Amino acid sequence: LGLIKPSLKYEDFHDCDIIIEAVPEIMPLKREVFQELDKHTKPDALICTNTSGLNIDEIAGVLSDPSRCMGTHFFSPANVMQLLENVRTAKASEKTIATCMAMGKLISKKAVLVGNCDGFVGNRMLAPYASEAKQLVEDGATIEQVDKVAEDFGMAMGPMTLGDLVGQELFWKQRKAAGDMKKQTKTYMGPYELVDWLCENNRFGQKTPDKKIGATGRGIFIHRGRDKVIDPEVLAKVEEIRKT
Repeated sequence: LGLIKPSLKYEDFHDCDIIIEAVPEIMPLKREVFQELDKHTKPDALICTNTSGLNIDEIAGVLSDPSRCMGTHFFSPANVMQLLENVRTAKASEKTIATCMAMGKLISKKAVLVGNCDGFVGNRMLAPYASEAKQLVEDGATIEQVDKVAEDFGMAMGPMTLGDLVGQELFWKQRKAAGDMKKQTKTYMGPYELVDWLCENNRFGQKTPDKKIGATGRGIFIHRGRDKVIDPEVLAKVEEIRKT
């Protein structure tokens, strides 16, 4: 932690070799950040993005030299997950690609080079998996049953627990930014009713505490430190959804 220097000034990036942007998944915001980084970085500095599914060629298009950009998608939680999805863009140079692959090895990640498409590889697999999990709950399975089946299969955690860890709002915000709350892509798929209700009530998961009930996080589960229980209000909402 002693190596970390927080800053609110783009000028402080002037001597960085690699910069990885990780602002919310909103295309205009990412392009705005890249424009500012383009003004305040060395000409040979790599400017990468941690986006989990946006078109990186569109992000890189605001750079004076898009060959120094590619995707470096870390999976959540980044300090634990081994996979690093390095995304080749249309104009990424061989040096950019080789440097990002070497960077992955340097920080002990398993770097995989993939193409720039909707959801890349990780989220193209995860989206239908998460969609089916939500549909199973709406069709009558319990949240515990869905998570247990995944864990028994060998997953580190079930899809419902994973949603609270990553953040229920991730693709909700993308749909809001797109102006289409029913939008479905290779990256995110419905049903959305439960997730939308959670997000409208500011219950994103582990990152949103609720002091009124002594919770360190609230989403599908009520989290208190490492312990969690399914939120009774979620169970009531699920029952309401099943009746409609």
